[in-house]
Amino acid sequence: MTPAGACGECLARAWLLARLAPHLDVVRHRVPAVLDLGDDDLIHEVAGGDKAAVRAELAAFDAPAYADACAAADLELICRCHAAYPSPLLDLSAEPAVLHVAGGAARFVELVARHPVAIVGARRASPYALETARALAHGLAAGHETVVSGMAVGVDSAAHEGALGTWGGTIAVLPSAPQRPYPLSALGLHRRILAGGAAVSELGPHVPVRRWMFPARNRIIAALSAMTVVVAARKGSGALTTARMARALQRPVGAVPGQVTSPLASGPHQLIREGARLVAGPADIGLPAWNPQQAVPQGLRGLFDALADGLDPAAAFAEAGLDAEAGLAKLAELELAGHIHRGPGGQYSVWPWDP
Repeated sequence: MTPAGACGECLARAWLLARLAPHLDVVRHRVPAVLDLGDDDLIHEVAGGDKAAVRAELAAFDAPAYADACAAADLELICRCHAAYPSPLLDLSAEPAVLHVAGGAARFVELVARHPVAIVGARRASPYALETARALAHGLAAGHETVVSGMAVGVDSAAHEGALGTWGGTIAVLPSAPQRPYPLSALGLHRRILAGGAAVSELGPHVPVRRWMFPARNRIIAALSAMTVVVAARKGSGALTTARMARALQRPVGAVPGQVTSPLASGPHQLIREGARLVAGPADIGLPAWNPQQAVPQGLRGLFDALADGLDPAAAFAEAGLDAEAGLAKLAELELAGHIHRGPGGQYSVWPWDP
């Protein structure tokens, strides 16, 4: 897939969204509907005093120059006219005219074909939510399923990290140009995603992030994914918006239950009340359950089981009948083999999580 594969009409629409970006913030609460407008109607709806200037610039749009700018930013393009365009996105009334892909368009197309599952949730998440997101994503990716998320701080980033712990099959849908991380603090994660997965956006290079881009991004996550799972979300969370967009597209929605007294559990619990699937592991997403014990050598299983029960290392050594020296050696062996994961405070959990 090369930039030459995108048609001028679709490139012009992508340019128009970038040009109208400051104006679209005014209508951010209804942005999916506004994006369904044709070019002239969109300009009339949001451009205000810039209408004449925007129309003139659109008439003079230089598609080859736009494609060259994308190529210079290491972005490959897939327009909605192209056979490689993901068909699930066509279920949107306002599908992205162009997908700008970092990490390789061919890889992105391959990842989309692997039953993508969106794992989304709160930015300010609890250790439980972060560990759950990592482990669930790890379990899905271990079965060569693609994990989709938005690379936001919190649950989204944890989901990407979990998928990267296996074969790296993850797609980050960004609110801004995908060749740069958002947030900027996620530079290292962004590089790892591009090394084994892909980042995608409907916006091209050099477009600053604005508030309307987040609900616009969420509709792409919902449509691209065969199922959306919310791990943790407070009332009003963008993750709940993504889940409801998925439901409107008749995609399955799942939710991970949490502590009943936690505000982070209010969103998933509400989704479950509304009919979302309760997700306690990969099997609840309709995939074969992955049993971590099948891969753990017999000599390590006692320590593994103790850690899976939530014991700290010292208590796990005692439970498994190991002295400190032997316990530390087996602990290191389990971690190097990828069977356990070290979390905050030196606490270990099985990897992937399978309650």
